[in-house]
Amino acid sequence: MCNTTPSSPLSFPPPLKKSTNHFLVDLNHNPMDPNRISGDEDDNDLYRWPTLSEVADEMRSIGKISVPTAMTGLVLYSRSMISMLFLGYLGELELAGGSLSIGFANITGYSVLSGLAMGMEPICGQAFGAKQRKLLGLTLQRTILLLLSASVPISFLWLNMDGILRWSGQDRDISSAAQLFITVSIPDLIFLSFLHPIRIYLRTQNITLPVTYCSVVSVVLHVPLNYLLVVRFKMGIAGVALAMVWTNLNLFLLLVSFLLFSGVYKDSWVSPSADCLRGWSVLLKLAVPTCVSVCLEWWWYEFMIMLCGLLVNPKATVASMGILIQTTSLVYVFPSALSLGVSTRVGNELGANRPARARVATMVSLACAVVVGLAAMAFTTSMRHRWGRLFTSDDEILELTAAALPIAGLCELGNCPQTTGCGVLRGSARPTTGANINLGSFYLVGMPVAIVMGFVAGMGFAGLWLGLLAAQASCAALMSYALIRTDWNVEVERARELTKSSSSNACPAAAAAAAAASDHINNKVGDLVQVLCIVDSEKKASLETDPLMISHDVGI
Repeated sequence: MCNTTPSSPLSFPPPLKKSTNHFLVDLNHNPMDPNRISGDEDDNDLYRWPTLSEVADEMRSIGKISVPTAMTGLVLYSRSMISMLFLGYLGELELAGGSLSIGFANITGYSVLSGLAMGMEPICGQAFGAKQRKLLGLTLQRTILLLLSASVPISFLWLNMDGILRWSGQDRDISSAAQLFITVSIPDLIFLSFLHPIRIYLRTQNITLPVTYCSVVSVVLHVPLNYLLVVRFKMGIAGVALAMVWTNLNLFLLLVSFLLFSGVYKDSWVSPSADCLRGWSVLLKLAVPTCVSVCLEWWWYEFMIMLCGLLVNPKATVASMGILIQTTSLVYVFPSALSLGVSTRVGNELGANRPARARVATMVSLACAVVVGLAAMAFTTSMRHRWGRLFTSDDEILELTAAALPIAGLCELGNCPQTTGCGVLRGSARPTTGANINLGSFYLVGMPVAIVMGFVAGMGFAGLWLGLLAAQASCAALMSYALIRTDWNVEVERARELTKSSSSNACPAAAAAAAAASDHINNKVGDLVQVLCIVDSEKKASLETDPLMISHDVGI
């Protein structure tokens, strides 16, 4: 008799039936039984459009997560604007050095930590749906250790930034100022290594409002901190960096206090032990491609700024690009929040063995994303002649900004659905698909189009944004194809296998509790263990089984 636990965390049964397009309507199927038991869905539910009441219920469920998350994003966006204002108060050199340092930190550090942390999202979301609470605590510990480990090489890279910038031809004074700023920012890596996992840990349990409240308090304190360090103590650019670090420390302390006093951690708490040092394979299989996907998109905008420096009158084009990136960053708060919300909803429902509800969450979120994209396009188009005046009075910069804002709006029309689609892929533990889509769309489609339109066709600044438009359009199309081809029954089976594999190295008591909860939730698939054993004895299948996957393993 084979072992009932698969020998490999990547072992995954093939579909038990032919893959079906579960987004299409089959009029021969009966509607959902309103008296059905939670976790006991009929396959007929996967062949029909959701009712209005189901749509309304799902919008409320997503809204409870996404609205507070969007508020948190806006609050944190205001924090970065406050820091930029104090850098501008110090002078042109400090503003240039701080901006350069923040850009370098985004590329080499913040994007990496953010992407790696998102690897825990599908595990925690599906574990919460399957009522395997101990797995949440164990995954939280593993992710914190992963981020702290990644912070070590990042810190060494930051300490040598001055030499890297000078080697690339940057001004000596600006490089020195940037080096001071990023050196003081190194402790921020430690706090973010805790903050990112804690926020995901709470969000996958549908706890978001406390994070918003804590963020508001920390940002309110950010203003007097900057004033104290920059104006009163005259610490200069180091004071701005220290205020950013201190603000994240305050946010960390507030969130930890909430965890302790609310008792949220009790059901999922696992005492630190050697267990958190084992069983990293599943986490890394999810964290690495998610990190690659996040970094590919973040780095694209830095690449756009570099191309602006090669155009005629680079000062105006770079300045205009900076205004537009700030604008898209502001708009991005809303599809990002929607993406995080649907990721949690899809993960919870798959873990609870409810594929039809996961499908409804996907459909509702994509519809909301289209509405958000239309609103963003309307905003950028209607404000194209006035928005730039909030940042500058230079006529040439204003002209470039006004010409590119409508194109940026069209980009958001594609960006909002594709960002939301990425959330669905994360929630269903398919980050490799998202990474491959971003790689192909931004660097195999968008980059050549931007270069050809901007330089060969002579369209200049607007041509670069047409390259981004091509990238977003192709990204949205590929993302839609991947989601349409999703077999939600298979995703439920994958979720069950993912949570079993992730908890296989937990302490015996936690593993036993997880197994009991999993059996209770998944009583409709009692023969699945036998199927897993047969498949596991025959071959090892990849955790990813989606049609757009280029390779099973993503290396860096």
